[in-house]
Amino acid sequence: MATLPLSLAIRPCCGAIQSSKLTAAPHYICKSKLTQVPGRIIVERKLLCGEASKNVVKTNRDINLRVFAASRVSVDQTEQIFTTSTEVDELKKMSTYLFRTELGGLVNVFIRKADVKYEVKIEVISLQLSSGDNRLVLIWGVYRSDSSNFISLESQQPVPDAKTKMIETPFMQNSLGRFVVELEFEAKQTPFYLSFLLKSPLGSDSSDLEIRSHLKASFCVPVGFNAGSPAPLGPSFPTDDTINFAIFSRNAESVVLCLYDDIKAEEPALELDLDPYVNRSGDVWHASMESSWNFVSYCYRCKWAVSQGNRHKSHAERVLLDPYAKVIQNSIPIHPESGLLSTYLGQPCKEPAFDWDGDVCLNLPMEKLMVYRLNVNRFTKHKSSQLLTEVAGTFSGLTEKVHHLKDLGLNAVLLEPIFPFDEQKGPYFPCHFFSPMPLHGPSGACIAAINSMKEMVKKLHANGIEVLLEVVYTHTADGGALQGIDDLSYYYGKEVEDLKTRNVLKCNHPIVQQLILDSLRYWVTEFHIDGFCFINASSLLRGFHGEYLSRPPLVEAIAFDPLLSKVKIIADCSGPHDVVPKEIHFPHWKRWAEVNTRFCNDVRNFLRGEGLLSYLATRLCGSGDVFSDGRGPAYSFNFIARNSGLPLVDLVSFSSDQLATELSWNCGEEGPTKRSAVLERRLKQIRNFLFVLYLSLGVPILNMGDECGQSSGGSPSYADRKLFNWNTMATGFGIQTKQFISFLSSFRLKRSDLLQQRNFLKEENIDWYGSDLSPPRWEDASYKFLAVRLKTDKSESQLNSESSHIKGDVYMAFNASSRSENVSLPPPAEGMTWHRLVDTALQFPGFFSIDGEPVLEQEVGLHIYEMKPYSCTLFEACCSSN
Repeated sequence: MATLPLSLAIRPCCGAIQSSKLTAAPHYICKSKLTQVPGRIIVERKLLCGEASKNVVKTNRDINLRVFAASRVSVDQTEQIFTTSTEVDELKKMSTYLFRTELGGLVNVFIRKADVKYEVKIEVISLQLSSGDNRLVLIWGVYRSDSSNFISLESQQPVPDAKTKMIETPFMQNSLGRFVVELEFEAKQTPFYLSFLLKSPLGSDSSDLEIRSHLKASFCVPVGFNAGSPAPLGPSFPTDDTINFAIFSRNAESVVLCLYDDIKAEEPALELDLDPYVNRSGDVWHASMESSWNFVSYCYRCKWAVSQGNRHKSHAERVLLDPYAKVIQNSIPIHPESGLLSTYLGQPCKEPAFDWDGDVCLNLPMEKLMVYRLNVNRFTKHKSSQLLTEVAGTFSGLTEKVHHLKDLGLNAVLLEPIFPFDEQKGPYFPCHFFSPMPLHGPSGACIAAINSMKEMVKKLHANGIEVLLEVVYTHTADGGALQGIDDLSYYYGKEVEDLKTRNVLKCNHPIVQQLILDSLRYWVTEFHIDGFCFINASSLLRGFHGEYLSRPPLVEAIAFDPLLSKVKIIADCSGPHDVVPKEIHFPHWKRWAEVNTRFCNDVRNFLRGEGLLSYLATRLCGSGDVFSDGRGPAYSFNFIARNSGLPLVDLVSFSSDQLATELSWNCGEEGPTKRSAVLERRLKQIRNFLFVLYLSLGVPILNMGDECGQSSGGSPSYADRKLFNWNTMATGFGIQTKQFISFLSSFRLKRSDLLQQRNFLKEENIDWYGSDLSPPRWEDASYKFLAVRLKTDKSESQLNSESSHIKGDVYMAFNASSRSENVSLPPPAEGMTWHRLVDTALQFPGFFSIDGEPVLEQEVGLHIYEMKPYSCTLFEACCSSN
């Protein structure tokens, strides 16, 4: 008899296998069965071991797949009674596939696991054969790689000659005219694909009729694993004993699921090339299998059509991390000669359980926030942290330093990106969006990092501190991220000319939008994150072709998402590539806050003696030019220094031409100096910056290291930022600056009626002055003095029950000139006296005071105070009896 020609074999559908865990089985059983339910007559034709029939199977002597046939047909009449629950349970265990043949008939395939075996039943319905002979033969083989590379179930190894691996098994025809055949395989032989054709003998004078599917291809079904479900994306566990894999790729020609049985293995133990007709729904490829398999990690390979040119050629053999993997492990070994890049692998396991009992959702009002931005690794990695080596530089290390945050009076931390990232380029170039960086865990493992981060969040919440994350969803690392999965869907190409980098994501493409939303929801539900700051947020506004949208779908979806509406969402339009951050109108739907770059620029300019007074006044009152469109000052996240650009101490120490965009001033000498006059001026300027930051309306952001004078040596590069040196907190500068920040935080909280307002202050509650109580010289660029009086709203003024003090007005003055100013203070309210709380020109510890020093009258109703050059002062009206 003629064997199945190689040219008619099913197209490639799965990858090669090499596994020591898949052992050979001695035989399989094939049986043809006629069934009738219940009380049916069961006619079985069993292929039993030792009763081989040459009339049934024809194959080479050395074939490794042994097929045995019975010499006779036994007819047994049995009565079987099934309960409804039993039938339902049996159906749940069964996978079914329905195909249409090229001749119009239907092929039903039923696969069921019974104990340690898999039963495969193939049923052909309504097939009209042209010959009078109603004989039908099943021609089949099994493989994991492709149809030209069938495997032996005994040796589990591919055999070069596919023709010798095809087996012929006859069908039985029942009384309903249906052709039925059953095969049985031992479970340890799986998983594999069963590929088959139908053959109808046409007689001795004609060639046999080979029948394929309506797609002109062989029929193919998975055995030992299932088609799976397209939702949810990523790994999921529909039941306790099954795992489902699903990945989006619209443009891939085929997708290979790679499974590893050893964390040190360079090659997968098993590769399954997902069949596009069985394992694909729309643009999602999927498969499921029993979770009892001892695989420790997984990834994918995607193959691309030749028509796509060289765009994906470099990705053809690269292992690709599942974008939705929740638990990942460190990168596999790198072999430069192979051209493969290192990557992370997903782990086919559930996230570790965590006890959130007792955790409290703080839900702090936005206007009450006082934020500390930090890098998890750099915060405690330095040996001066005095933490154990396995704890230093991790989430657990941050947890050990909660007292530092509380001493500063802060109630929120803003963590630099904690997603897995390109370690050469830094955390602003992520590789993944659904797990923390494994290195942030005590043992460097992902599960340890997950547990450590959750413990950190829980402890910070217990101490009244919210956790905000900086997130980067606009671009990825150059490799090891989403590249190779579906670049046409995920990334912009060369058609967008104004992009400063490769690997920019199409954030408003539906699949990318879904990825971002799913990621954000995951961090809120699984890690109890309180908010997100979106780096490079201006790119969230781009459409499919790189154009800027006035109503970007993603930004709107985040604003109105039922879950995300409960957390804080902040747009930061600066990015890792921007020397000067973009100023762009960001659509906000009264939900989005923004990192206020104008605040930073205008305050820097004023304190170095440039810019108009009106610019400073606008920033002090909450930046109404930006946030008066239905929001308010609480939506303005203010900063002086950040993690890119010059740190605070360098803003007053370096101002070379190369640093022109930093708007810095070296106070008279470039770089380190021993001149006392320059050092005193720098110290005053640092105090002035902090003073303006904390006493302006909006949310202040303090950058890690600015409280202790951490320097980058005048470099604005993020790469030159150093580890936090805890020894500097014990220096004179560290001690006084920490105490000053603590004082400002306390005063801000104490006078929340004026400084922590969600809405703008009423115009009648603000008075502006020059040094002699005359109106400020708003348009005089040479004039560098401004004073403001914030008046308590009398209609809302209440007696403070704790101190029995009535809250009085607050007066602030700013002198950015090189000369002293004799400042006339406005008359305080009746029965009150001005108390000086801060004068940044005085020596420590006298330059700030909780109770303050009363300002004496020089004449009746006249209070004069001398302000030194480059200084700021704060006065509060208090009851005269105090």
